Amino acid sequence: MDLKFYTLDDFDPAGRTVLLRLDINSPIDPTSGRILNDNRIRQHMVTLRELRDARVVMMAHQGRPGKDDFTTMEAHADRLSYYLGREVRYVDSLFGRQALEAITELRPGEFLLLENTRFYSEEIVLQGLGPDKMASSRLVTTLGPHAELFINDAFAAAHRAQPSLIGFCERVPALAGRVMEREVRALDHALHGEARPKVAILGGQKVDDSLEVARRFLSDGIVDRVLTTGAVANLLLWAGGTRPGKPSEDFLRREVPGVEAVVEEGGRLLTKFGNRIGLPEDLVLNVKGRRKAISSADLPAEYPIYDVGLNTIVQYLDEISEAEVILLNGPAGVFEIEEFSVGTRELFLGVARANGFKVVGGGHTVTAVEQLGIANQLDHVSTGGGSLIHYLAGRPLPAIEALERSRTKFRTGQPGR
Repeated sequence: MDLKFYTLDDFDPAGRTVLLRLDINSPIDPTSGRILNDNRIRQHMVTLRELRDARVVMMAHQGRPGKDDFTTMEAHADRLSYYLGREVRYVDSLFGRQALEAITELRPGEFLLLENTRFYSEEIVLQGLGPDKMASSRLVTTLGPHAELFINDAFAAAHRAQPSLIGFCERVPALAGRVMEREVRALDHALHGEARPKVAILGGQKVDDSLEVARRFLSDGIVDRVLTTGAVANLLLWAGGTRPGKPSEDFLRREVPGVEAVVEEGGRLLTKFGNRIGLPEDLVLNVKGRRKAISSADLPAEYPIYDVGLNTIVQYLDEISEAEVILLNGPAGVFEIEEFSVGTRELFLGVARANGFKVVGGGHTVTAVEQLGIANQLDHVSTGGGSLIHYLAGRPLPAIEALERSRTKFRTGQPGR
């Protein structure tokens, strides 16, 4: 499918000063500052290796203000150096004199990582105020003149409208890095390709987001079936008149803002698309740390629901094996506890075995994929969390819209390969 923005195929970055926005936001040990999982860093290597002959200035964020993982990018520079096989210099400045001097000293083939973009108030204060405001920020007006190209490879942050993601697209030719390009191509293939049947498996705790995705998938005919697990299934059972029971309902009230309205939305979804929505026919309760299987018809239960049952797993696996396209977001239960990992494990392994085109994403989903060691059996493992949900739900992603505007703005005189 044709893309509406430039990629690395459209420009030769060799010898140029390239400003590269990454998303290497990683789990951090708050005591030692050590990076606990470097998956996102490794994902960007495909882009960085194509920039070996450029002067590369990298920007990224880590954590949010007030959180334990809100820290400098020093450890990230060390990890980038390790995987890239050459030094990535780190400076604890974003657009101050130290940063500008380091940029002007760069030679082709050298890499520089600037300070956490969220250390600077503009990144937060100007969020969502429009591209012109972003382009007028001090960050962009100071760094922009030093860049010949801007590359956005931060798909996981593409749902954010912030200066480091949006503003440079108005100043210099902007293009997508390989992670951004790969995400859009894979998701578009899954969502808009002609292969049928298509099945979406939606689970986990982000119930309101999952219902929005389900409505779009079913209303627009994107998928033929939506199979539900986890808290998504529990809420839809409730919406259909089967109360899960006080422990599970209390959990939904804590985790889902305005849960009563979401239950009503779930009811409307079932009324309109009930024959295309799969609900568990059996479930597993956590009874003092032990599994207890019950039929969904036996709800409500006095113990919390922690997994889907074996009959549901078998039924869902049959549909998964027949699907030409599979979209998976969210675990089937509390997979972090071995006793209740059966549903997640068996369904994920079933997706990995299937012959269809397989796309998975979401933080807990990717964690489970890594634990099971099945990433290489999947066609695409998304780096996105919120950005993935936005894309699946059909919401605009400001960073991608900015890339598209830049292509239009810099279309004439574009120096190709």
